[in-house]
Amino acid sequence: MAVAPSRDTVLCISLAGRPGTFGVRFHNHLYEQLGLDYYYKAMTTQDLPAAVAGIRALGIRGCGVSMPFKEACMALVDEIDPSAAAIESVNTLVNTDGHLKAFNTDYLAVRHLLAQHRVDPETAFALRGSGGMAKAVASALRDSGFRQGLIIARNEQAGRQLADVCGYRWQAELGDLCPPMLINVTPIGMAGGAEAEHLAFPATAIAVAERVMDVVAMPARTPLIEYAQSLGKPVITGLEVIAVQALEQFVLYTGVRPSAEQVAAAVAYARN
Repeated sequence: MAVAPSRDTVLCISLAGRPGTFGVRFHNHLYEQLGLDYYYKAMTTQDLPAAVAGIRALGIRGCGVSMPFKEACMALVDEIDPSAAAIESVNTLVNTDGHLKAFNTDYLAVRHLLAQHRVDPETAFALRGSGGMAKAVASALRDSGFRQGLIIARNEQAGRQLADVCGYRWQAELGDLCPPMLINVTPIGMAGGAEAEHLAFPATAIAVAERVMDVVAMPARTPLIEYAQSLGKPVITGLEVIAVQALEQFVLYTGVRPSAEQVAAAVAYARN
């Protein structure tokens, strides 16, 4: 840190079943660049209620929340921001003098990126996935005015439930459909995963699509993104999603919004 740790250093943490390094490197890099007396550490827990109580009792300023804790946190906080209430899932806790407020910056990031990329809400889409992140993406699409949506999920119960909540349709597979926008919200294409080299959608559907989005952030260019770019398709990458959601967490914790150049440098540092 730019400022040596002291009794006044503000602590922020993350809680995840399998803690990663992106958030730690991203936040601490920005703290150093901006001269903020903060420190960020990734943790896990076997006792979520006790961990959340510790955040409150110890004055920990902020906490990033990842799987499998996103929904269980809802009952442990004092206030729920509309970003989390919209999808009944939390990825950020902010502690203000013992008052815990829950947010979902995944949801905020997707809404921001849809607007930034100027995606027409009249665009029909197919979203593959039915987990917590799929709920955030589908809800962001719904609340951004997208009405023509199809949820692709082999888990019929979860897929139908997500589709019903957001007002979309459900199918187990894409089949012969070729919607204008394809969105992957599954681990397909994730580095180190069982399907790291796979495309999340058929090549024929990608070839016809007007736009592709993939929330997988590692690698930055998944097979789906790489193939879409080779065809000249506009894309929204998982790295963009994780960067925007981490930035919004940073702003909630510190009240400081870094410049675009500082954020880009933090993302580059966090990826290495």
